[in-house]
Amino acid sequence: MTKIVTLPGDGIGPEICAPAVELLEHFVPGVEVEEHVFGGASIDAHGTALTDEVLAAAKTADAVLLAAVGGPKWDTTDPSAPRPEQGLLGIRKALGLYANLRPVRPLPALYDSSALKREILDGTDMLVVRELTGGIYFGEKTRTETDASDLCHYTVEEVDRIARVAFEAARGRRNLVHSVDKANVMETSRQWRQVVHEVHGADFADVQLEDQLVDSCAMQLIANPTQFDVIVTENLFGDILSDAAAMLSGSLGMLPSASLGNPDGPGLFEPVHGSAPDIAGQGVANPLAMFLSTAMLLRHGLAMETEAAALESAVDQALDAGLRTRDLGGTAGTDEAYAAVRKYL
Repeated sequence: MTKIVTLPGDGIGPEICAPAVELLEHFVPGVEVEEHVFGGASIDAHGTALTDEVLAAAKTADAVLLAAVGGPKWDTTDPSAPRPEQGLLGIRKALGLYANLRPVRPLPALYDSSALKREILDGTDMLVVRELTGGIYFGEKTRTETDASDLCHYTVEEVDRIARVAFEAARGRRNLVHSVDKANVMETSRQWRQVVHEVHGADFADVQLEDQLVDSCAMQLIANPTQFDVIVTENLFGDILSDAAAMLSGSLGMLPSASLGNPDGPGLFEPVHGSAPDIAGQGVANPLAMFLSTAMLLRHGLAMETEAAALESAVDQALDAGLRTRDLGGTAGTDEAYAAVRKYL
């Protein structure tokens, strides 16, 4: 029996999670879907963003499907107060999900939704590989009345394993990796660059490797995105660059992600966008990134490549046929978007 744990989370999360579960049931007959509260909803119910019960359930699942977490209701500068994002960091760490994969492939049907000109976008197809469980997000933190600090810390092993993910991914694509760092300033980046080159020379010399500083990469993502195939970078830089790259597609509502680690453990699959509390409950949220995250779950979580490709194709065909949600300049709501995709399965 295939078991999927779903975490609808906050804001629009429950609205986009429900049709995604129906798609899962379409492709995986008899799938066991176990829903749990998470993020802000869990803080309200249990005082913590991630309970031991939810974590235990996730560890026994074949995959975890997450919708969205967070919202202004739980925003605070109090370091002792629970925050929804702590649940996300906690589950990634506990499941050993050190590699975040974010494909960015603007569709021709949506070129006009992007802030960039069509000729700049045309042919863009990249994968951002972000290290997910190290760096400044997980380093020691201090705060007093007069100062604060966050430690950025990486081990050689952490850099080695994420580099291998990127090089392996490039072999199935255009055989090019841009390793992004800030080696002109930061010691962790100098180590990053050295380890990436050691891995490359030892096992992946057939893959082309380019070093790039993070500020230059941010500029080039907008000026010339087609030059990139696979981008690999550390946690903080990856968080920022992947969201910047997301806007190439015209909307954060279009981009999925997969967080992977132990091949014997479950992966976590989620859309890149946030919880959009301003439109929650109105039935107008774009569910397409959630559907594409479900496709990544089928591919990477359940080894169902044919089914994953079928779902991605259905999304592409629905957009080619004119489907446009509000964030894409149209009027279609969540239910209409789901119906349009189902039509092409």
